[in-house]
Amino acid sequence: MKKIIALGASNSKNSINKKFAKWAAHHIEDALVEVVDLNDYQMPLYSPDLEENEGIPDIVNELKIKLNTADGFVISLAEYNGNYTVAFKNTQDWLSRMGRDIWGSKPTLLMATSPGKMGGKSVLAIGKQGFPHMGASVVTTFSLPSFHENFIDSKGIVNAHLSTEFIIQLTKFNNVLNKNWREEKV
Repeated sequence: MKKIIALGASNSKNSINKKFAKWAAHHIEDALVEVVDLNDYQMPLYSPDLEENEGIPDIVNELKIKLNTADGFVISLAEYNGNYTVAFKNTQDWLSRMGRDIWGSKPTLLMATSPGKMGGKSVLAIGKQGFPHMGASVVTTFSLPSFHENFIDSKGIVNAHLSTEFIIQLTKFNNVLNKNWREEKV
């Protein structure tokens, strides 16, 4: 069975991106889903001086080990002022100190959602460009605008057009994930 790590790139305990990543990951066929919560991996603010004086915190090593166990990632990026959240950027900065291949060249479904009509498209564009430099194999992306109007916990995406688009992107991701997983098992 494939292992998927779902990550909402926010440290909000009520993160809609964590909720969305978890929901999306559970729609991947034959997969064991593990949700990674950034609150479980709180790190000091990265600085070269801190790294030089104290080294890389153990919590960074623990997260890297966990990421290495995944066959693929479903990541939903929260957008703060058109960019990554500070918590996520800081986590990536620390992880990059162990090597730039943070995501292990594994298939990644990169998403974003927000309460607004843009659906986190600015941060999604940044992620689509930047994640490959950090070792992610971004298979596809999906943006869900107006989260509270277009997503209901018990039903998922309720807008028919957005639901269809999500299924198309999820299918692309699932096909690559399955292909890679089968090749690794041979």
